Amino acid sequence: MGLRRWFAKRVVRFLTRPLADYARYAINDLDALKRQIRKGDVLLSQGDQRISAIIMYLTQSPWSHAMLYVGDEILERGGALADRAFERYGDEARYLLVDALPEGVTFTPLSAYVDYNIRLCRPHRLRPDDLKIILDDAIGAIGWHYDLRNIVQLAWHYLPAKLVPSRFRRAGGRLGSTGDPRVICTSLCGELFDRVGFPVLPSVTLPEDGADPADARPSRFARLLRRRGAPLPGIFRRQHPSQLAPRDFDLSPYFEVIKFNVIGEGHFDYQQIRWAEDESDQARAARTDAIVERIVESE
Repeated sequence: MGLRRWFAKRVVRFLTRPLADYARYAINDLDALKRQIRKGDVLLSQGDQRISAIIMYLTQSPWSHAMLYVGDEILERGGALADRAFERYGDEARYLLVDALPEGVTFTPLSAYVDYNIRLCRPHRLRPDDLKIILDDAIGAIGWHYDLRNIVQLAWHYLPAKLVPSRFRRAGGRLGSTGDPRVICTSLCGELFDRVGFPVLPSVTLPEDGADPADARPSRFARLLRRRGAPLPGIFRRQHPSQLAPRDFDLSPYFEVIKFNVIGEGHFDYQQIRWAEDESDQARAARTDAIVERIVESE
């Protein structure tokens, strides 16, 4: 056990080492994010560590990490966990994420990810009673261990078919460790939503195999019934949470992408952008004018 623990720490240290270069594509407005985010939202991030690069490469996605937002839920419940959160983060403990890191499942302030490329995904029309179950289970998962084995198996699962024939894959089966609770970020989020039957990225089979999708299009009357709670057409098959990747929450038709920066705040005007190329043109014009002025003065 001592040798295994030593080896695991070495692996974690290697995977969490930061990359030399990291490109940010937007300046995130933390205040706007706090105004827009809701409990139960999933925050995706593009990390700057080696493990982030590995996950993004394998899944061919810009996202490497997924977290569940619980807000001030821990403080509202009180107790030792709330005391620890407030002692560690102060007022920022009102804006917490449940976060599965290589060090284990913990809580992290929203502000910790403001300097990364992030995306906010919201489960569409999630019922309040189901949200409560998700929040309860998310907070209950704090302290679980990280599943390094699941990362290795995900790599095996996502490798091209030419390298790993389908007969050697465990499609549809559970990946990861068994025994004591161990998760990675996406398996934790996926498991939380799966417990209340909320879909992330399931496969859907039409009512009749081989049917034309146009034939399966619901009538106006059927759409009216659906708004009143009628079943959705087709048979849904769950993807096991251990097989989910961060991109699946972004691709999911059941999660909304929430714009919280300039678009979300309604202040975006593309005509006010200062392009670097324009600045360069202005600088060159200014230098040309200065040269002409010096020539005129010398004459």
